[in-house]
Amino acid sequence: MCLAVPGKVLRIEERDGTRMASVDFGGVVKEVCLEYVPDLRVGEYTIVHVGFALQRLDEESARQTLELFENLGLLEEEFGDPWQAAEDAQRADDAQQEVRL
Repeated sequence: MCLAVPGKVLRIEERDGTRMASVDFGGVVKEVCLEYVPDLRVGEYTIVHVGFALQRLDEESARQTLELFENLGLLEEEFGDPWQAAEDAQRADDAQQEVRL
C-alpha cells in the first residue's frame, strides 16, 4: 500500500537543479522532491507520496495523522521497522562470513 504520509521538513538543498529535502516521518527520515511545493520551508509539514511533497500541512493535522497511521501499523508497513532491517542485514552479513570460512 502506498500512503500519502505527513512529515516535517528538516533540511532543504538543491541537487542537480532539483529542490530536495530531508523529511522526518515520525522518526524515519527520507529524501523527498519539493518540485510540486517549491515554497516549502524547513520546519514546515508536508504530505508526501512516492517521494514527492504534494502539499503543505499544518503541524496539528500532521501529528494526528502520524499518530493514527502508527496506531494502525501503517507506518511500519510503509517504511518498515528500521531496527529489524538493521538486524536482518547483520544476520545476512554474518551468514555470508560463515560461508566464506
